Amino acid sequence: MIFPEDFVWGAATASYQIEGAVKEDGRGQSIWDTFSHAPGNVANGDTGDVACDHYHRYQDDVGLMRELGLAAYRFSIAWPRIQPDGWGSINPRGLAFYDRLVDALLEADISPYVTLYHWDLPQGLEERGGWTDRDTAFRFADYAQAVHDKLGDRVGDWATLNEPWVSAYLGYGNGVHAPGQRDPAAAMRSAHHLLLGHGLAARRLRDGGARRIMLVVNSAPVLTPAQVNDPAAVPGEADAAAVHRIHTLLTRQFLDPAVNGTYPAEVLEAAERNGGAGHIKDGDLELINAPIDLVGVNYYNPCVVESGPGLPADAAWPGSEGVRFATADAPTTAMGWPIVPDGLSRLLVRLSRDYPRVGLMVTENGAAFEDVVENGRVHDADRVAYLNGHLREVWRAIEAGADLRGYLVWSLLDNFEWAEGYRRRFGIVHVDFTTQTRVLKDSAVWYRDVIARNGL
Repeated sequence: MIFPEDFVWGAATASYQIEGAVKEDGRGQSIWDTFSHAPGNVANGDTGDVACDHYHRYQDDVGLMRELGLAAYRFSIAWPRIQPDGWGSINPRGLAFYDRLVDALLEADISPYVTLYHWDLPQGLEERGGWTDRDTAFRFADYAQAVHDKLGDRVGDWATLNEPWVSAYLGYGNGVHAPGQRDPAAAMRSAHHLLLGHGLAARRLRDGGARRIMLVVNSAPVLTPAQVNDPAAVPGEADAAAVHRIHTLLTRQFLDPAVNGTYPAEVLEAAERNGGAGHIKDGDLELINAPIDLVGVNYYNPCVVESGPGLPADAAWPGSEGVRFATADAPTTAMGWPIVPDGLSRLLVRLSRDYPRVGLMVTENGAAFEDVVENGRVHDADRVAYLNGHLREVWRAIEAGADLRGYLVWSLLDNFEWAEGYRRRFGIVHVDFTTQTRVLKDSAVWYRDVIARNGL
């Protein structure tokens, strides 16, 4: 299985999950600082205060990337480092860190892929309403331009948002992520304002000369339990309606406006049932529909549903009335997520079919397992098998016609895994969070060999 000659191999991380140094060089507070320090929000009371100490160890980490042969490194900018409150003057010391990181990557012949927002909203903006407030979208565009003005001469690949569904519905809908609100109406407003921020920022980036612009979504194939193991299974009418509704809420809610300039009717109907659609102003869809070059796809597992007559909407899924979220008959990771590799190929082929005007990139794919260090080694055979299975499906998707440009493993390093704290390890590099020692896992060595041969 040999991949296209120009296929991009890389890895991904996120600022709050790895950087640490939360009070250094003028960085302001983020919603994840506030959320993680509130008792009961994060496993074991963990916080991202130190994380992987990447802020001080980035040169060593870039050395690891070079050793693995990565062609691309996707990382996110911490908005509170650039604008401590989320608006106003720019903090030059915060920008200087990313300036140094980009230079180190280029010196190692690694292309930087910048994500402007990976969930660490400045706390000052949250206190003014966060993503429920329309003004946050305009402040995001200002911030995006400031970062591009500094790095755009060396960075060509830009992602505006990472997983806006998670930001809106886990942050404002069921409250399991920062800022911890539980209000379906607020979640739907936030989803729209995130998209508005994306469109406004994309236009600033394009005007500034950005080479490629991307929106990253946590899309997944939505399947009935029978379809998990049998792609040919045909669901009944009620189950098919449940699949359609959740696919619309998960994927089409974001990609239809961004790529086609329209909202699905089901999304507008859900908004009307949850506080109304008055937050969607005339001209918003035109702004959101700023041209993009790529859709970033973060895939971990399918979403499994079936008809559930009479069930109320799930708190994270306004508009999901009458849908039951089911389990898959499949092995699971340490997160309890089902391992369904061919879900990735099914997803990529469908996205290429539904949105043919944009290319695709797998911007996250990986798994948490119970890793153990033995004699200085981590024999993570489960992760190797996971990655191998999913990369085979990536190859099959390309063979089936998916316009897929690259694959970025999640994650380079074990890190702060949001509400799971440090008890879940996704990295191909093991991190001892006491000593900050890095150890290449077997999966890292395996991935290095895949990159070297450009195939499996």
